[in-house]
Amino acid sequence: MQRTRGRDNLFERSVRSRVHAKGIRYRIHYPVPGIKRFTCDFAIPGLKIAVFLDGCFWHGCTTHPPSVKKNSVFWLEKIARNQARDIRVREHLEKIGWTTLRFWEHEPVEFIVDKIASTVQNLRAAAISS
Repeated sequence: MQRTRGRDNLFERSVRSRVHAKGIRYRIHYPVPGIKRFTCDFAIPGLKIAVFLDGCFWHGCTTHPPSVKKNSVFWLEKIARNQARDIRVREHLEKIGWTTLRFWEHEPVEFIVDKIASTVQNLRAAAISS
């Protein structure tokens, strides 16, 4: 487990590079406003978009449930705490007017990038029209 990168892993870098290639600029490891010691994987602060790229094991994906052989009680409790924290952070961000996008590592990168790009486009259009 200690060899698994918690940030800047291949999945995150792949998504970010393709988002950047579409001309969308962002801040990596952006602090969640109002919650100390927690960051988004990347954010577009001007549009109030927070993006989280979740690993299936660490965040308890139902498609790929964690398979733990050693110290399973600890890991299952840890994953449950991560899931509860994810919900708290999402609710907090939505309460203060942010759009939260959360993706699993097993989702196709192009799907993720297209979803981010369409959200950016929609929020920019809404900002112009108001």
